[in-house]
Amino acid sequence: MEYKRLLDLNALLQKKSFFLFGPRSTGKTYLIRSQLESRACVVNLLRTDLLLRLTAEPWRLEEIISSSGRKLVVIDEVQKVPMLLDEVHRLIEDQGIRFLLTGSSARRLKGRNTNLLAGRAWQSRLFPLVSAEIPRFDIERYLTVGGLPQVYGSDSPHEELDAYVSTYLTEEVKGEGVVRDLPRFSRLLKVAALCSGTVINFTQLASDVGCSPSTAIEHFRILEDTLIGFMLEPWGRSHKRKEVSSAKFYLFDTGVTNVLAEARSLPRESDLFGRAFEQFIVLELRAALSYRRMKERMCFWRTYDKREVDLVIDDRVAIEVKAGRKMSDRDAKNLLLLREEAKFKELMVVSFDKVERIHDGVRFLHHSTFLRELWEGTLLC
Repeated sequence: MEYKRLLDLNALLQKKSFFLFGPRSTGKTYLIRSQLESRACVVNLLRTDLLLRLTAEPWRLEEIISSSGRKLVVIDEVQKVPMLLDEVHRLIEDQGIRFLLTGSSARRLKGRNTNLLAGRAWQSRLFPLVSAEIPRFDIERYLTVGGLPQVYGSDSPHEELDAYVSTYLTEEVKGEGVVRDLPRFSRLLKVAALCSGTVINFTQLASDVGCSPSTAIEHFRILEDTLIGFMLEPWGRSHKRKEVSSAKFYLFDTGVTNVLAEARSLPRESDLFGRAFEQFIVLELRAALSYRRMKERMCFWRTYDKREVDLVIDDRVAIEVKAGRKMSDRDAKNLLLLREEAKFKELMVVSFDKVERIHDGVRFLHHSTFLRELWEGTLLC
């Protein structure tokens, strides 16, 4: 199956050099090949010969670029040789070369002596496939197997996911060299999948895994740095009600979440289905904000008496996600409470209910309408 990716690398690189981060198998290499290969010098550090050569002699990067005769350069998996960034810095300054620097982990690039180019390169992200990139999008398939290109279109998606989780995730974390106890880390990964989309209690989670809270916190940082997951922070602007201060955690893909949680199927009326649908909407919004270079903050609202709104975009948009097929006015009650805290441009309930309406300023939308407006650019304009 062919997918037309929404991220336009040529448009990015007209403005600046860029770091492009994304988990493995999200399609960075394919995107580079399809959009840039005809006009860029591509230095692929997954090639062992290049990796060894440039690790020993980073200055040879200039020779490789000069021999290509091109002023646009891609360095794939740049985190494998962080020292190359000194050369990149010099070549941007001295020769005006434009770089695309890709990576599947930001951890090695956060080292104390790593040159992050001091603003000479901006950052962008590539995510798994989003709904707008998939012909004849099937939401129930996506919730179950996720959006990794090699998985979504596969005749054996669960086999692909098993291989991805057992090889890539383990090898990616092992390659960082910071986890001494991989079996315990694997248990934490499973717990992270089981509590994906919930407010994280590190003390309880550490007890479940059998480690200290500080170790659990550090392991979650590793998941963030290796782009396997991310924290969704609380809104934190309530005046009338006391909010929770802990973040939610989400893995980067619904299919990976299901494999780690050992959920092979998602019964339509189950809690698992509802959580996967919420995660899907969160991931779609996260990708839309990133691809459009919108700097608005995405968070959630939850009070100590368990009033919750799933998504808040700055003070403009608030979204409640429901997996039900029939919505009532009561499904907007938490949005109406949140409206007492700030003036929002849009309040909406996104669900599987095909009857769309507006009640007391809240839009009730079928997910297909929400996704169309999101990717046409009318929702977050």
